[in-house]
Amino acid sequence: MLLALSFPLSMLASPVSDVSSFYNVRDYGAKGNGDHLDTKAINKAIETASENGGGTVYFPAGNYLTGSIHLQSNITLYIDQGATIIAAPEADSSEYDKPEPAINDQYQDYGHSHFHNSLIWGEKLHDIAIIGQGIIWGKGLVRSGHKGDNRANKSIALLLCRNVNIRDITIKHGGWFGILATGVDNLTIDNVKMDTNRDGMDIDCCHEVHVSNCTINSPFDDGICLKSSFALGYARSTEDVTITNCIVSGFDEGTLLDGTYKRDYKKYSHGTPTGRIKMGTESNGGFKNITISNCVFDYCRGLALETVDGAELEDVSIDNITMRDITNSPIFIRLGARMRAPDSLSIGQCRRIRLSNITVYHADPRFSSIISGIPGHDIEDL
Repeated sequence: MLLALSFPLSMLASPVSDVSSFYNVRDYGAKGNGDHLDTKAINKAIETASENGGGTVYFPAGNYLTGSIHLQSNITLYIDQGATIIAAPEADSSEYDKPEPAINDQYQDYGHSHFHNSLIWGEKLHDIAIIGQGIIWGKGLVRSGHKGDNRANKSIALLLCRNVNIRDITIKHGGWFGILATGVDNLTIDNVKMDTNRDGMDIDCCHEVHVSNCTINSPFDDGICLKSSFALGYARSTEDVTITNCIVSGFDEGTLLDGTYKRDYKKYSHGTPTGRIKMGTESNGGFKNITISNCVFDYCRGLALETVDGAELEDVSIDNITMRDITNSPIFIRLGARMRAPDSLSIGQCRRIRLSNITVYHADPRFSSIISGIPGHDIEDL
């Protein structure tokens, strides 16, 4: 009987474990031909599953052109091998939800202020998953834009959710961010491959986060970035985070997935590729209990730990890191006083940081590692 199932048993590992609650998007009108807009059909499948208490919304092989997909609680999106969810181009902007008002936009990079206009988004949800060996292609998503024009859309945007599992998918050309998680608790991101045009994943104001076995190529911005911005309208820490067995890089966009790993220096707006693991600079809420281990940095910038907006960065352990062809400071630790926040703040603290077994090959000799406090405010216990 198990052999007759049209989907793999790995689907059982998602928060929604009742495989009888199975909703094929083609049964709701999705064509999957890459030309027909499947937005309504996909959301109808999700709505039906939600009305029945939850389930797995299944994307069989095909190319699903779509605008905003609305996640719901107790829903798993399973993108099967051979299936690609494609973000509709700007010409089909009516397929995307309007971005919500951004009343706190001045306190963080404005891309952190909008969720609803993304390709896949959810707010105040629980027990959700995006899994499978298919692809999310942010073809119609944009990296460009200016403060206030509300164009900062993402492949996946999650706000104030809990119990989230993102596993085994591939994201290419992810838009403003590939994954933006803000105020999310109990988040697992495992075995995700990403070849994208800006930040790979931003983990912002989140608790209990586990990122593992991911490969992130992001030449124009950070690969895996922890932040604690003011996007929630209040300060909240990012804490209890593990990042392990990951590779970050800055090869030309698209050349991770095609296996050519090209390096065209002329393409980088900041002179060198980015692609690193970073904490900050948005740091209103601070960072606590962070572990980064067994990771590789390849042709990108080095590790950066920054708190500049009045909060603590403390109890951080970084072990067994290999870096090669690093294009700026291999290690950059900074306690600063930008103080971008609605209220006057005291300068934060940067303390109890342990670095061990860090190996660096072929770093650019023009850049030393930098550990920098400010007068009267030292970095402590490093």
